[in-house]
Amino acid sequence: MSATAILALILATGTAGVEEIDMTPAACPTTGDVVAVFTRKREIWLCRHGSEVGRIPVALGRGGNGKKRTGDHRTPVGAYAFGTPRPSKLYGTFIPIAYPTREQASNGHSGSALGIHGPPRGQSEPEYPTTAFDWTMGCVATGTDSDVETIAEFVRRYQPTLLVR
Repeated sequence: MSATAILALILATGTAGVEEIDMTPAACPTTGDVVAVFTRKREIWLCRHGSEVGRIPVALGRGGNGKKRTGDHRTPVGAYAFGTPRPSKLYGTFIPIAYPTREQASNGHSGSALGIHGPPRGQSEPEYPTTAFDWTMGCVATGTDSDVETIAEFVRRYQPTLLVR
């Protein structure tokens, strides 16, 4: 694997395949470093070797979950590769995810420019309720710039897997 990490709206790394990862929304996967997005809870969990080390509230795509095509405003569900976190003119920091996977693309899924980011520049919680409702075009958004920086540092340091559920 390259310098990019694997992303899926619940992240898990290690030697196990994604099919082998316990994705129970009540706890972190038992092995590996993981960024897990629990869409029902609207939370990202940062997990190290089965232990939760951080929990961050998020907003998702305004069209719901299960992205299939460009413009549906849905958040994708699955396992994806992370790109390198980078500055963004609109959101401070942006952590790209590689959607769609090859398998999804072969099944007709389309879309691009998806990732994890903070609130729009100059707007953060509690003054601006960025995680009170789902508003993104399909991305996962945190309520503060410091929250997305915490996730970006975790991705840079541990190169976790992301699994979205």
